[in-house]
Amino acid sequence: MNEIISYFSTIPSSHRSLILIGGITIFWMIENTFPLFQMQYRKWHHAGINIFFTLTTIIVNFVLAFILIKTANWTTENHFGILQWIPEIPLWIYTIIGLLLLDLIGAYLAHLVQHKIKFLWRFHLIHHTDTWIDTTSANRHHPGESVIRFIFTTLGVLVVGSPMWMVFLYQSLSVIASQFNHANISLPHKVDLFLSYFIVSPNMHKVHHHYVLPYTDSNYGNIFSVWDRIFGTFTSLPKEKIMYGVDTHMLAEENNQLKNLLQIPFQKSRSAKNMKNH
Repeated sequence: MNEIISYFSTIPSSHRSLILIGGITIFWMIENTFPLFQMQYRKWHHAGINIFFTLTTIIVNFVLAFILIKTANWTTENHFGILQWIPEIPLWIYTIIGLLLLDLIGAYLAHLVQHKIKFLWRFHLIHHTDTWIDTTSANRHHPGESVIRFIFTTLGVLVVGSPMWMVFLYQSLSVIASQFNHANISLPHKVDLFLSYFIVSPNMHKVHHHYVLPYTDSNYGNIFSVWDRIFGTFTSLPKEKIMYGVDTHMLAEENNQLKNLLQIPFQKSRSAKNMKNH
């Protein structure tokens, strides 16, 4: 455990980039070999759009990183936050609690709020317009959403009182988990079901990308599935019934053109009535 703390306390930026690139590459290879769906699409064009959004996310996080570092350092120096207030416990339990709470605030809550507040949904909508979910879809976030998610991550660090090594560990796990549960991979049903009791499995998250409500408003988890089960937002749907996208933006010129995707948050809002009638 001490070795893990030591590594993530000083993890080089190059290693964090390697985790991102390596994860996409590995899951890309797996989904080509064991695909969940045989999707007919221009894979490289689709990947190009999603990689563009991956790069904008990296830029946003890099520019704002000093805020996250200062927040983490402040919490430890001033003994502020949940982890700073609990009595001394084994380091591995301390780490699991911290990761769970960071996931609750920085991922689950951030995701839930973006679905419930119309202004924030305008930015998150870009992620849901993807009609071909694969591992590159994990980082398909509008730059505006990247800022929103960063705010919630910083809030999580402040409330949890997590040291910076834990933040880097969480972010690394988050990248891998998101690439895994978005990947177009076919796992045996029993394996996927077993995993879904602990982490967000591919089939569990694919339900969230079904094109109509109420499925779109479910399964908000990122790493851990426990929060969806505790707060009643967990649901399931047979994989053969899943249809990707969001029914207000099902045309290719709306969901598969980078220029339009960047403009969606500033366009006239589409009615969601047709979504609620399904």
